[in-house]
Amino acid sequence: MSFLFWYFPLSNLIAFSIIGIDKRLAIQQKRRVSERSLLLTSAIGGTIGSGLAMLFFRHKTAKRSFLWKYFLIAILQIIIVYFYVIKSK
Repeated sequence: MSFLFWYFPLSNLIAFSIIGIDKRLAIQQKRRVSERSLLLTSAIGGTIGSGLAMLFFRHKTAKRSFLWKYFLIAILQIIIVYFYVIKSK
């Protein structure tokens, strides 16, 4: 329990930060963070942080291919939580 207590806030903070960094790099027209890396941070537990960052920085919100992958990850995580937390009782 202690591990998860620190893991999820930290992974969401990292995901939020990486989206912010990518937005800044996009504005400066520099080499960007790959979409694979952005989606990976969501997949390993930073879904909430990534979602909030996309809204806060207004970044990647118009790119449908990215949003489809992001929402697919979010839905899969909801299903996993449902089966492991709710169904295990």
